Amino acid sequence: MQLTSFTDYGLRALIYMATLPEGKLTNITEVTNTYGVSRNHMVKIINQLSRAGFVAATRGKNGGIRLGMKANQIVIGEVVRKMEPLQLVDCSACAITPACRLRNALHAAVQVFLRELDSYTLADLVEGNTPLYEIILSEPPVAMKIK
Repeated sequence: MQLTSFTDYGLRALIYMATLPEGKLTNITEVTNTYGVSRNHMVKIINQLSRAGFVAATRGKNGGIRLGMKANQIVIGEVVRKMEPLQLVDCSACAITPACRLRNALHAAVQVFLRELDSYTLADLVEGNTPLYEIILSEPPVAMKIK
């Protein structure tokens, strides 16, 4: 299974915010500069993360973004569920749909995938990860292009 870049960058934005001191505000420009992604794309990602409660966004002169809950409360599987269209195939126009068992097999595979992701929190990905902190907290941020 391959995650969309939308979900991928969403997870990476959360990782970025989780490396900052608790409660510290950042902004979308800092996140986009770090990852070398389009600002417009990141605005949409942050908007969805905010609607889901993973990010707290404050508008205005002193506004910014930060984690909407503690990193140990953000379950990676839940983030993926909120960000990712999880239907792997569209069976509606297929001639063998009434007899096909592939849909059930794919559904079961997605559930296993999500169960594994449910065993990780955002804190698991960042705590004690010194190289990550060194990269993200370097001044100015080193653009990390995702392939």
